[in-house]
Amino acid sequence: MRKLNIALIGYGFMGRAHSNAWRQVGSFFDLPCEPVLKVICGRNESELIKAANNFGWQEHSTSWEEVVSREDIDIVDICTPGNMHLPIALAAAASKKIIFCEKPLANTVAEAKQMLEAASANGCVHMLCHNYRRVPAVALARELISAGRIGEIYHYRGTYLQDWLVDPDFPRVWRLEKARAGSGALGDLLSHSIDLARYLVGEITEVSGLLKTFIPERPLPESRTMAPVEVDDAALSLVKFGNRAVGTIEATRFAAGRKNYNRFEINGSRGSIVFNLERMNELELYVNEGLESGFRTIQVTGKGYPYMEGWWPRGHIIGYEHTFTHTVLDLLKAVAEGQLPTPNFEDGVRNQLVLDAVERSAASGSWEPVASAI
Repeated sequence: MRKLNIALIGYGFMGRAHSNAWRQVGSFFDLPCEPVLKVICGRNESELIKAANNFGWQEHSTSWEEVVSREDIDIVDICTPGNMHLPIALAAAASKKIIFCEKPLANTVAEAKQMLEAASANGCVHMLCHNYRRVPAVALARELISAGRIGEIYHYRGTYLQDWLVDPDFPRVWRLEKARAGSGALGDLLSHSIDLARYLVGEITEVSGLLKTFIPERPLPESRTMAPVEVDDAALSLVKFGNRAVGTIEATRFAAGRKNYNRFEINGSRGSIVFNLERMNELELYVNEGLESGFRTIQVTGKGYPYMEGWWPRGHIIGYEHTFTHTVLDLLKAVAEGQLPTPNFEDGVRNQLVLDAVERSAASGSWEPVASAI
């Protein structure tokens, strides 16, 4: 079996999720090629060594530049803050690596386009990690929509709610710095709902947006010195799709009591679909059947449902970490078949164009078009 050596850039929250996926995927699914946890990269060597030991990486390095150019590296997996996606991806593309990148693809449209152009020009396989597409219930929702079960789509309502910034004394971490994060709830959370909207309903053509920062200053970590919050705390948008559907998409990190409430409702001419990540093994389906109509809950577990062939018997649930396992599974299959997986950097650019339109609309106070050319 062909072996593919992985270089993971980043060892924090997303680095742990990706490490676990690479380590577990071969234990549960028949793979066309074998991923090898070759080297993990980061800045803090003591933490890096701990991460390498915890997840079974063969090597560690504090120089991503040196690692990305190594001839024995096949896949570069980028799990850094957004400001580092561009330089790492460009270096990986120049070395003709397979590139796997966390979302959002970049901090700006221009950067996202550079990444797509570089990967395409060098013939690289590239994939964007929007892991929620790989929730079995979400994949089932796409199958039902594609089969016409709920008819023509009229409405998409997406909400992604968290509450970790409600405390005004929470420190000004990197996610609140525009230079590193690019944006706040807009890129961190709304990007997920936008990707799901495009995946399930279609391309977004026009938006009306609102961005809000509730607490303008916060203490720096390990200090009482105050520093400005440079990104949005909440992002809201009205959206129009190319297929006549309309939608509302909201994201905030100020929804007290909501820890990771990623929910969508899709209404069509024949029925509706509802998903909530906090009950991720379930999908609510309504199909108009006259007097016997009503929402029913489908437990998306067991064989026959997307991705569930590798897991447990019916009724035995899976969790958040499995969505990353499914994502790297699809990446490995695409590489073996010589195909470009989805979502890829083109999706990343299209998502970024929507985020950009929301930002422009929030500034102008008017509806703004989403550019169609990438």
